[in-house]
Amino acid sequence: MDDTTGRRRRFAEAAREERPDLALLCLLIAAEADPEAGEAAVDAAQIELDRLAGLLPALGRHAEPRQWAEALAGLLGERCGFHGSPVDYRRLESSLLGEVLRRRRGLPILLSVVWMEVARRAGAPVYGVALPGHFVVGFGNPFGRHLLADPFEGGRPLSDEDAGLLVAGATGTPLAPSMFSPAETLEIVLRVLNNIRAWAAARPERSDVQLWAVELSLLLPTHPARLRYERAELLVERGDFVGGAHEMEEYAEVLESVEPAVAESVRRQARAARAMLN
Repeated sequence: MDDTTGRRRRFAEAAREERPDLALLCLLIAAEADPEAGEAAVDAAQIELDRLAGLLPALGRHAEPRQWAEALAGLLGERCGFHGSPVDYRRLESSLLGEVLRRRRGLPILLSVVWMEVARRAGAPVYGVALPGHFVVGFGNPFGRHLLADPFEGGRPLSDEDAGLLVAGATGTPLAPSMFSPAETLEIVLRVLNNIRAWAAARPERSDVQLWAVELSLLLPTHPARLRYERAELLVERGDFVGGAHEMEEYAEVLESVEPAVAESVRRQARAARAMLN
């Protein structure tokens, strides 16, 4: 079994655990970007998360949400300098947990992962909030007394009105109460991979990155079926005409019963891909 197969198998197994390990899954994503770093990079990142958690004050289980949010902002936002800026959206490293821990810069979702993993290790009642266009963290009871914080802004506390402004600024849509629900681990992982796919899709020369991000997404227990078509297109683009055509034909079979016209269009694309071999 080669290194890639081993990493993919480990990722798939980790995603199917009863309680998936968010940090591990994010670090296995990063391992796809830098395969040579190996297990040592995964271990080093986990150790750093443990170290940061050890620097937090011992607040105890009865601490208020604001106390936890202030403690994390003081440590990660002020003392350690974790935050984001617009330029971070243009860097692949901003979506890789190990690099975010090293650079202390990243996208909102990866900075939130750092906050959640450090806070969780310290015993804080923490959860992720997948606001449209901007990921944040919550402390306390998501359906009761709680406080939101924005790691991208160094841990700035957010009122419901602040969160609404974030959503409106990112999407132009009003905030719905359901948007405050805690994000599931695998939802977070898929969103991280979607960010990587979007980054690579804007850079045709990095179709290799888009391909492995799609392939990891397909290993998750639940994923959009259309990712199979995206993978097929990428295979054809990268010169694997037979593999891409086969994927298109399989995807057409999935579509046949619900969208027969689209299925036939995909089959025509598969035939065109096979014809490129001639």
